This record gives sequence, C-alpha cells and structure tokens, in this order.
Amino acid sequence: MRRAILSGSTFEEQIGYARAVVDGDWIHVSGTTGFDYATMTIADDVVAQAEQCLRNIEAALTEAGAGFADVVRVRYMLPDREDFPACWPVLRAVFGEVRPAATMLECGLADARMRIEVEVTARRGSGRS
Repeated sequence: MRRAILSGSTFEEQIGYARAVVDGDWIHVSGTTGFDYATMTIADDVVAQAEQCLRNIEAALTEAGAGFADVVRVRYMLPDREDFPACWPVLRAVFGEVRPAATMLECGLADARMRIEVEVTARRGSGRS
C-alpha cells in the first residue's frame, strides 16, 4: 500500500510532490531543505539549515512509523562543498551509529537561500531498536 506524507510545505503544493512516500516497509523521503515549514522561513547558517533538515526528515519518518535508525541511504546536496565539513557534527550525531550508505553532491539547489538539502531512504523495522 502506497501512502504519501505531506509536511505542509508550500513547495509540495506548488511543485506537486510529497515529503515522503511509504511503500510497504520502505520510506522514501524527498530532498529536504532547512525551511521551517510552519513559517516558511530559512536560516542563513548552513549548520542551522542542516539541523532543520533533520527535524523535517524526522517528522516524516515518525509519521511513517520509522526513525533515523531505519535509514539505509542518505544523500547530501550542497551548492558549496566547502560548507559540508561544518555540518558533519550535526550529521554524525544522527547517523554516526546508524552508518547508512551516503553520498555528498555539489550542485545547485532550487532556491539561492538553500545551503543544504538532504534525502533519505529508510526501511521500517531495519534499525537497531
């Protein structure tokens, strides 16, 4: 059974996508940026954006009945690769014990204010509980 999870982001409505799609035990979380979806604001600081990305992803995973421990793949996308090391402590705090497969890409993002975007794939029940 396929189910869409929406976060309330105006981007989801404007572009036509879901924050996450649950298909059986698999959860595919869309590329998620540092916007606070309640206010549709974004911090200037890349670390603050990374922290908000993770809060947004955690909310989607929780709604899907999963958590960070269930993440098997993560992709980090940044317009400036020089920003990535500053994010490592925040990312390590969440994924350090989980050790998902990971990729970092330097690429343009949809909005010039975005300094990091994170996409994850999780399999419900696969994590250490």
